Amino acid sequence: MRADRLISIVLLLQANGRMTAETLASRLEVSQRTILRDMDALSSAGVPVVAERGTGGGWRLIDGYETKLTGLTPAEIRSLFLARPPALLAELGLKEAADAAWLKLRAALPVGVREQAEFVRERLLIDSRSWRDSTESLTSLPVILESLWSGRRLRFLYEKADGEASERQVDPLGVVARANRWYLVASKGDEQRTYRVSRIRSAEILPEHANRPEDFDLSAYWETSTNRFREHLPRYEATFLVTHDILPWVCYRSWRVLERVQDGERFRVSMRFDVPEEARQFALSFGAALEVLEPPELRDYVIATAQAVVDAYAKPPAGRRTAPREEVTAVSAVPATSAREIAPRGP
Repeated sequence: MRADRLISIVLLLQANGRMTAETLASRLEVSQRTILRDMDALSSAGVPVVAERGTGGGWRLIDGYETKLTGLTPAEIRSLFLARPPALLAELGLKEAADAAWLKLRAALPVGVREQAEFVRERLLIDSRSWRDSTESLTSLPVILESLWSGRRLRFLYEKADGEASERQVDPLGVVARANRWYLVASKGDEQRTYRVSRIRSAEILPEHANRPEDFDLSAYWETSTNRFREHLPRYEATFLVTHDILPWVCYRSWRVLERVQDGERFRVSMRFDVPEEARQFALSFGAALEVLEPPELRDYVIATAQAVVDAYAKPPAGRRTAPREEVTAVSAVPATSAREIAPRGP
């Protein structure tokens, strides 16, 4: 809607100071001609927008002009009042400040908008924690944050996965919270790296100013870094033929499933695992209800393990008599442990 676009233009100019018609058109996904017509409309409505020509020119608001816009849509209200994950704010030491800011913002809203905000707050909650409580030490996080706010260089001991620690001096660029883990993104020279905050020890802020590249984008770096990490993760793929009864439990962790196709009365399921041992344990968990199709070495392993189990039970334990044939038959007819009992359970 045009009214929404006009409000967006005023907000963008108020936030950025000066913007070209080309930039505004790109941000709002309209033509430059539309932006020029919108500027005429704003000027006619009394909004003091002025155009400056030449290099570095563009559209801006007259100095000192501010608007208190209250025309928030329901969707905008929902997005504004949901971005307050309490666990992360507490770890940042900002929970009380965030609560106070929320109360001030709420008080500044018109009555109708305030009621919508309360409606959202009472019905939606974002919990950023995982199901397993974090046991990671975050004692260095306050120092890291202070170095970021002050723009100073940081020195610390960094402990590797094998326990070996070494001293690092870096220029902090940002911190990232993923699930219940915190990461420091920092640079040393031209190299940018990610450090797990829980492995940082004896952090101290140095007097030297940190060097932060002007074009550094934390979100873009993190996206590239995580994609690169996924590409280098160990990967082991396997294909199974499973019965309908255990299908929900085979596909319990959907992110492992690469493909699922019905094959007669059974289903062909292709999955990925981190290491072969993980696939071996999984394949043995469902007994005869799951058949390994690929890879051949996994199929051979299951066959060999099954034969070893048969051999282990071929002779009765010492001191016990051999069960009559009818007793053995009766026992073998009892269903094996159900997939429901052996499948991983959710909360």
